[in-house]
Amino acid sequence: MDNRYFHPESQMMSFGYKPELSVGAIKCPIFQTSTFVFKSAEEGKAFFEVAYGQREKAPNEELGLIYSRLNNPDLQILEERLCLWDGADECAVFESGMSAISTVMLEFLRPGDVLLYSKPVYGGTDHFINKVLPEYGIKGIGFTNEESPEQIIQNIESLGLEKNLKMVYVETPANPTNALFDLEACRKIADHFATNEKDVVVCVDNTYMGPLWQHPLKHGADLVIYSATKYIGGHSDLIAGAVLGHSKYMKRVRTLRTFLGNMAGPWTGWLLMRSLETLKVRMTQQAENAVKVAEFLKNHSKVEKVYYLGHLEPGTSQHAIFKKQLFSAGAMLSFDIKGGEKEAFSFLNHLKLIKLAVSLGSTESLAEHPATMTHSDVSPEDKATIGITDKLIRISVGVEHYSDIIWDMEQALEKV
Repeated sequence: MDNRYFHPESQMMSFGYKPELSVGAIKCPIFQTSTFVFKSAEEGKAFFEVAYGQREKAPNEELGLIYSRLNNPDLQILEERLCLWDGADECAVFESGMSAISTVMLEFLRPGDVLLYSKPVYGGTDHFINKVLPEYGIKGIGFTNEESPEQIIQNIESLGLEKNLKMVYVETPANPTNALFDLEACRKIADHFATNEKDVVVCVDNTYMGPLWQHPLKHGADLVIYSATKYIGGHSDLIAGAVLGHSKYMKRVRTLRTFLGNMAGPWTGWLLMRSLETLKVRMTQQAENAVKVAEFLKNHSKVEKVYYLGHLEPGTSQHAIFKKQLFSAGAMLSFDIKGGEKEAFSFLNHLKLIKLAVSLGSTESLAEHPATMTHSDVSPEDKATIGITDKLIRISVGVEHYSDIIWDMEQALEKV
């Protein structure tokens, strides 16, 4: 049976790896090396020509190994496997999610350009857009999921910035509120402002859904970004990022990665390959647990509101987006506790099984307070607009037995 007919979860064990090249080792070794030996000077010349874009690869020619800042077997195999889930042409793995995000923005944006971005986004992304990019003359304009494409287009045109828009950056579901954005509508906005002289690139942060539950490239995105630390890594033992997408744009992303030098190392690549083998079983269990945890919270007297995709009301625009774009309600949820910071902190401080820590998507359940932690740097105005209040608590549901997660939440809520 040809490999291309196997499901991605079946191919995670061996795709892209040839045991005969590594003395028959069933798993890809860690290629802990900085540089690689050429068989001849002519081979070295040929490898560099392709690596630096001086010529295209010949038919059946493989990318030659040169130097681990450019390529390494652990990263190459990992990147090939990650492409399978999203149906991407190419992938580039980075040393962190923020290095993936910042590299993409720095590659496609120049002084005077405008970035249209969804709100809310991860706090680090918000900081980069609103505190770092303005230092380079790049302006960020935010929009919420309550604004129609027509309203967003009118806003850009009323500001006289239609010629400056170069990127639409979307995080959906949004961290930490689970707000959904219609990716096909975002594609239409980008196309409206694109011309023969300029592309408007659509980038989607898919970290909340991981490679399993949403595939943005199939809904009009050009690039997909992950904090691979989260579901892809899945064990809270590494930091990494990934960008996937169409070759036209990935060539530029990979080139800037080479010269910024923010690629992941072979050890991180090997750990991520290990994690990919269990990605589907981990994420499936987490999603199953989240259904029960969300139902418990929904019915608790000390909980004001639960932000969980499985509770979206049929007939609403958010539910319509959910049905169109997502395969699962996922394992991320937030809730408003009755009260404010005092009550939220009391709940967090009394947890026993669930860990009080930032990050998400790992095997252990995690809880945090977005307003004072992950999103503490978001402006007060934006916090008010997008619902990041003192009473909001974010939960990443892990793979523990669901009854133990619920027990822990119940006893912590009793202490409030």
